[in-house]
Amino acid sequence: MDDATAPLLTDFYQLTMAQAYLAAGLDVRATFELFVRSLPPGRNVLLACGLDDALRFLERMRYDAAAVEWLRSLGRFSEAFLEALGGLRFTGDVRAVAEGTPVFAGEPILEVTAPIAEAQLAETFLLNQVHLQTLLASKAARVVAAARGRTVVDFGLRRAHGTDAGLRGSRALYVGGVDATSNVLAGRVYGIPLAGTMAHSWVLAHDDEAAAFRAFTAEFPDTVLLVDTFDTLAGVRRVAALARELGGDFRVRAIRLDSGDLAALARDARAILDAAGLERVEIFASGGLDELDVRDLVDAGAPITGFGVGTRMNVSADRPWLDAAYKLVEVAGRPRMKLSAGKGNLPGRKQVFRLSRDGEDVGDLVARRGETAADAVRIWSGAGLEARPLLQPVMAGGERLPAGHVALAEARDRAREGLARLPSRILALERAEPPYPVEIGPELAKAAAALRLELLERERPG
Repeated sequence: MDDATAPLLTDFYQLTMAQAYLAAGLDVRATFELFVRSLPPGRNVLLACGLDDALRFLERMRYDAAAVEWLRSLGRFSEAFLEALGGLRFTGDVRAVAEGTPVFAGEPILEVTAPIAEAQLAETFLLNQVHLQTLLASKAARVVAAARGRTVVDFGLRRAHGTDAGLRGSRALYVGGVDATSNVLAGRVYGIPLAGTMAHSWVLAHDDEAAAFRAFTAEFPDTVLLVDTFDTLAGVRRVAALARELGGDFRVRAIRLDSGDLAALARDARAILDAAGLERVEIFASGGLDELDVRDLVDAGAPITGFGVGTRMNVSADRPWLDAAYKLVEVAGRPRMKLSAGKGNLPGRKQVFRLSRDGEDVGDLVARRGETAADAVRIWSGAGLEARPLLQPVMAGGERLPAGHVALAEARDRAREGLARLPSRILALERAEPPYPVEIGPELAKAAAALRLELLERERPG
């Protein structure tokens, strides 16, 4: 996929609806909002991520001659629509929550206002990118929290769900707080620090483990040696023997444990290293880990200073999807809402205010657009409250605004700082009780109730 083919990465009904809008002369401006309906079980907070890729797509949204010709070959679209599609450019406005911001269920993460066909054609790609990256940034934040200051490295490229998920996933994991990645392309594209050790195949390619260690450190002296190919503790002893052999030229930084009882092996390995005078050699652990495993190892006092976390983080194995949606909330300035059971939404354009007191965030208010921070403080009520709006303009007339230029380091810092402002219970790996409060402003609630009654009356059978 590249910029030329990205617009075809869509659901077929987006194109049929776009043609139907054209045929009906429905060329009104509409607003869609992207949000997550509910937090997955066990999740107390999400990290908004994927805005940069969303805006890049909108900036470059073109159906080139090859795309139009292929669509023509399907025999499903009118010539008038295909001609219009060839000249289509995104001309709309976007408001969004800054990447790395903690977000909660029911809060708009991104809002698109544009001619209705333009906004409709953007739906699938925007959901694809924001969903994946928000999911993985949120998972990474849990792993990093469990590590309590120890190094976390992203090892999961090989089992990511395809190349795009592998690349964008590494970016999102870095926003979520991991320290480095094994993904070389992510290092080139995003500037993420790279990390890697050696594989078991290196050891197996040699006649014995000691020879493998000796050869690798000759080429890469400042390295990490994988010690569990055969017998883990025997491997650690071979590292100690290599240190005696090399003397002052021994520069190995750490050993890596990749299997077995990691806590027990780490303790035994630490004892062997310390007895050999190798207190500075650290212990790195990997092998099917997730945040619960990392937490348990840290709680057990295992002398591990870093973790390589792969598959379970990169695919968010315990919760591999979010109930993300992109819904129409306004047409030609008039509010719209669904009443579908379990899939309803609130009408109209909105603002999300984050309320804080003494540097700690205490709750969010979803309000109608146009309401102010002062309104939010008054509605929430309580002494010493401050409110700040989360949705900011990031694109106008199809062009990025300054706030839409996303710096990865800033998104990462924002995530760290935003999580630190939340109540401690929200950062727990278990379900928080009570959950972080998100309230609907009274004006928005009143508007939703009035529109609901109107729709029920209008759509009543007979």
